[in-house]
Amino acid sequence: MRAKQMPSSILTRSKSPVILLFAVIILALSFFFFFLFSPSSTTTAAVTVPYRHPSVRPETSFVASLEHFLAHKAPKIPASSDDTVGPMIDHDVRRLDERKFVKEMEWLRGDPYYPMSMPVRVYVYEMPSKFTYDLLWLFRNTYRETSNITSNGSPVHRLIEQHSIDYWLWADLIAPESERLLKNVVRVVKQEEADLFYVPFFTTISFFLLEKQQCKALYREALKWVTDQPAWKRSEGRDHIFPIHHPWSFKSVRRYVKNAIWLLPDMDSTGNWYKPGQVSLEKDLILPYVPNVDLCDAKCLLESESKRTTLLFFRGRLKRNAGGKIRAKIGAELTGAKDVVIEEGTAGEGGKAAAQKGMRRSIFCLSPAGDTPSSARLFDAIVSGCIPVIISDELELPFEGILDYRKMAVFISSTDAVQPGWILRYLKSISSTQIREMRRNLAEYSRHFVYSNPAQPLGPEDLVWRMMAGKLVNIKLHTRRSQRVVKESRSVCTCDCRRSNSTHSNPIN
Repeated sequence: MRAKQMPSSILTRSKSPVILLFAVIILALSFFFFFLFSPSSTTTAAVTVPYRHPSVRPETSFVASLEHFLAHKAPKIPASSDDTVGPMIDHDVRRLDERKFVKEMEWLRGDPYYPMSMPVRVYVYEMPSKFTYDLLWLFRNTYRETSNITSNGSPVHRLIEQHSIDYWLWADLIAPESERLLKNVVRVVKQEEADLFYVPFFTTISFFLLEKQQCKALYREALKWVTDQPAWKRSEGRDHIFPIHHPWSFKSVRRYVKNAIWLLPDMDSTGNWYKPGQVSLEKDLILPYVPNVDLCDAKCLLESESKRTTLLFFRGRLKRNAGGKIRAKIGAELTGAKDVVIEEGTAGEGGKAAAQKGMRRSIFCLSPAGDTPSSARLFDAIVSGCIPVIISDELELPFEGILDYRKMAVFISSTDAVQPGWILRYLKSISSTQIREMRRNLAEYSRHFVYSNPAQPLGPEDLVWRMMAGKLVNIKLHTRRSQRVVKESRSVCTCDCRRSNSTHSNPIN
């Protein structure tokens, strides 16, 4: 018996939903695989994902960050390491130089942006713990001793915090890549792959917390350790980075590392702190002080807007040395003026709270020179949303090649500042529209002055390596020129010595 046949129209209608569903699945899978393996999606992921780290909240307190670092990152038992480097011969330096040449030729042929390409490749020396971890533990175990002050009354541990750029940079460089957010600098483990060499010696902690002779001895040991390295001998230190952020630190041996890149608070062209020829904008880099007050974020700025009733605020020591003598003159001129607060600073948490409160209630914050042309007060004002009034004729500012300070600060010459009534007349002439614009720029700029762990994109650690990238061409140029001169000098010496020996051994000839 023949099977009963169904009309063709009914058969078509019954299959159409299945075919449609199958087609939709195929299309969806096609789109999925296209976006998964397409070059654009891969590139986007590589650029954006590393800059997001929602599970890690950046720590901006030096003490809190250091506590966590020593508890979780520092070796429980310091690794045994020889305090000295074995004797280096010319062969070791030449071998490193040859390996560097091979690598640089690879980059030249394979990277269209070399030598200006990012990321910057940094080799971090693993120095004996007495130069690194031991000094961090020394600070950690003594920082509560607030009675420890310098001769001019400044709290020692507060000064160390303000100049702790050596810690923030090192902690980021040695962190596992999975925890790092900065992608414009990478740590390399082979010296021939390095653009720069970082020396992780805590010069400021050792200066303030060790006895004078003990500190000088440690400086000499660190100097010998570094200058005995083949990489140092190859470049005479030109591609080595030394954190010398406090103007008193490393002072007794600076002349031996004058070719190296110094990380400084300012240039101090007056000659009070650095000898002629030691520092220059060509080779060195200026880094901001670590702020002494908390960041006033967007919410804080909005809430403090109506409370900023003080026209000009200053809290700090009015009597300073060298270039800071102008402070006393300005203080005498402004004390007692309407809508102006000029206060002598005090140490401890009470002084910090008073400074933070005053800055958040003020429109402008006075930032005159200190013992050096720079002052930590400038960066306290920036993160407080208080427009800095900078009075320092010799000041070089951090990251000035990238950041335009005119957009968020007022600059007044020392000559104008001491004229009776000049400062207040000038500040009152600035319109409310200009003030609002400068404050908006302060809110945007503040991120560039807040050190943190993990280091944040566009933070000061990030800008350090962007600035360093611009120095690499000059560093390579000077390194190669010095090698050429030294090599040729040795060749001449060798020839002359042989000729001299030949003459002496054969006097008749």
